[in-house]
Amino acid sequence: MLAYIGLGSNLKGPKEQIEKALRALSETKETTLLSVSSFYQSKPLMDMPGPNYLNVVCKIETDLSAIDLLNFCQEIEDNQHRVRKVKWGSRTIDLDILLYGDQILATKRLIIPHPEMINRAFVLFPLFEIEPGLKLPLLGPLKGLLERVEPSDVEKL
Repeated sequence: MLAYIGLGSNLKGPKEQIEKALRALSETKETTLLSVSSFYQSKPLMDMPGPNYLNVVCKIETDLSAIDLLNFCQEIEDNQHRVRKVKWGSRTIDLDILLYGDQILATKRLIIPHPEMINRAFVLFPLFEIEPGLKLPLLGPLKGLLERVEPSDVEKL
């Protein structure tokens, strides 16, 4: 199954945190890392205090179910000492499953397509970089979603 994952970090060497998470995704036998966007910098959401974030989006091929992929992503976060105290607060690493094939999923633990991705320039621009012709389930062409976000909210590095 093709899946897209958004990664972000703003603590303890954000570039290294993202690279470490990408290595973990590529080193497991159940996933193959197919492509990774450039790094993008963005300010914290909701004017939360803290340093700017670095973000990337990657495309993977996986044998894991959506829930097993979520568990694996959370294991990577735990291994990199992610603390979940404040929603949208600073973090060492964050992995969000954005899309899982053409599947639509809504459970207590996981919603696909990711419900907030349409509001996040730091997700849409890197996703567009690696997959410009993508059509999202329920949401339509990715190119049209870019019009919903402010390009100045992110800076490609």
